Amino acid sequence: MNKLAIISTHPIQYNAPFFKLLTERNNIKIKVFYTWSQSENNKKYDPGFDRIIAWDIPLLDGYDYLFVKNISKNPGSHHYNGINNPTLIEEIKAWKATAVMLYGWNFKSHLNALKYFKNKIPVLFRGDSTLLDEKAGLKKILRRLFLRYIYSYVDIGLYTGKANNAYFKAHGFYNDNLVWLPHAVENKRFQSSQNIQQEAELLKKSLLISNDALVFLFAGKLEQKKQPEFLLDVFCQVADNSTILLIVGNGIMEKELKEKYFNHPQVRFLDFVNQQQMPSIYACGDVFILPSKGPGETWGLSINEAMAAGKAVITSDACGAFFDLIIQERNGFVFKKNNPETLKNCMQYFIKNKFASKGMGQQSFKIVQEFSFENGCIALEKVLLNKIKKK
Repeated sequence: MNKLAIISTHPIQYNAPFFKLLTERNNIKIKVFYTWSQSENNKKYDPGFDRIIAWDIPLLDGYDYLFVKNISKNPGSHHYNGINNPTLIEEIKAWKATAVMLYGWNFKSHLNALKYFKNKIPVLFRGDSTLLDEKAGLKKILRRLFLRYIYSYVDIGLYTGKANNAYFKAHGFYNDNLVWLPHAVENKRFQSSQNIQQEAELLKKSLLISNDALVFLFAGKLEQKKQPEFLLDVFCQVADNSTILLIVGNGIMEKELKEKYFNHPQVRFLDFVNQQQMPSIYACGDVFILPSKGPGETWGLSINEAMAAGKAVITSDACGAFFDLIIQERNGFVFKKNNPETLKNCMQYFIKNKFASKGMGQQSFKIVQEFSFENGCIALEKVLLNKIKKK
């Protein structure tokens, strides 16, 4: 059986179910080598949420893993030297891996492993970077040359969607060494059910949201990149008495946002909600909005979650997911980032057409089914079970 060593910094709520499903399918054998050993306690400070986060879903169940000792004096995934594992390569060799897959190259140990295993066993790379934030100039040219060098050590690029595919091709990949491995969430977990609806009704009641109100929903970090203030400003221009904006999350902008908008009669704030309760949060909304300006909004997995919950979506064109998941006027709208008029038009459409969100939400649910962990498993298994073409 093919043995795939997966290198990742720390357990992530979006990856753990994928690793578990790969193990359950038993077509390939995997072992995850976590390189930020200090994250083993499942608690870390998240600067975006401005608090210590410990996810309330199992992140280490159902698959083989190892926390490799990290000797960095300043451990973490926020800088290159924060991940330094002298024994990583030997640990993977001792496990007798037949292929290696990396999440991220820009850490000392990850880059060392990338270079070491090239031409020894197949090297797969999983990333979701895009060209959306790229600016013309000398820095762009130099960066592209540097990344072409980095990716010359990769045999197969596993791209998340169209924007990521374009990024890989701009840095030396071709169709024959690119494989679609969709960005996904646990679609079934977010799917509406009677229990979820009941929880949502109780939550709306506690927030003084009537059942016939049109609820726009933002759920995420209250940070500049996500632009919650931009959303609030536009909403206040279009809101009527039957419209609510529910802001769910915490972050560095929280204090100033609440000082300015907390007493607005159509605005509701809710603190950070952990993963188990998120399906109920999405059930409270009619239209999910992700107004990000970037940089660094490579995909926006909250869009997947909202669509799996059967919600219409409004997103900015700074989010890489829009290329694949949003069909204009079918399941939602894409507006130009930083352009209040285009966002205003999108929101006004739903205000004027109160029942449009339901039909669009049904379309969202259908579209996102293709973006599943099951399809990701099938794609990865095919890569390993068939002859791998090298660059």
